[in-house]
Amino acid sequence: MPVKIAKHPRLSEKEVFDFLRERQGLLDGVVLCGGEPSVNKDLPQFIEKIKNMGFLVKLDTNGSNPEMLKDLVNAKLVDYVAMDIKLSSKFKNQKSKLTYENIMGEGIKMQDIEKSVEFLKRGLVDFEFRTTVVPGVHEKQDFIKIAEWIGGENVKYYLQNFRPEKTIDPEFEKVKPFPKEFLEDIVKEISPYFKICMVRS
Repeated sequence: MPVKIAKHPRLSEKEVFDFLRERQGLLDGVVLCGGEPSVNKDLPQFIEKIKNMGFLVKLDTNGSNPEMLKDLVNAKLVDYVAMDIKLSSKFKNQKSKLTYENIMGEGIKMQDIEKSVEFLKRGLVDFEFRTTVVPGVHEKQDFIKIAEWIGGENVKYYLQNFRPEKTIDPEFEKVKPFPKEFLEDIVKEISPYFKICMVRS
């Protein structure tokens, strides 16, 4: 485990809810993000406590647990879902030879990612897809394939540039991000596939 993560202090549930109680009326919502929140079997009960305090809830997910995602949406426990898209589901990156499974790690099933994409596209909850664009991982052609996979008239898709800071793998701190113009060119080409397609700064 990287030193930066190992040294990060754990917060108890009591500390979390004490923090939220002090900010009722000041904050509108709570974001649940990574690692991957959906691996926690107690997540629905945890969110229910947050919702009972009057907060909106946004879930950041990699889509690897479609059953948990469905349960949360159907129970109206989440108000917004942001799902990370790593690569196209069907093709490996021709330059880096990376596949979705390579990036996500052991135990990830591509069919679970695809189920989550299809479920969100049904529009039962407000949602977005997003990709962090990383030199050495992505090339322009990848985004054509991603757009063909996840595109739809109700789909919002955001590209966000990689930032080489506080990365789990220290080697990525040496990576120089793409120029913003590169992302803007991609957006121009794939925008017809989406309701909204933008570069997020």
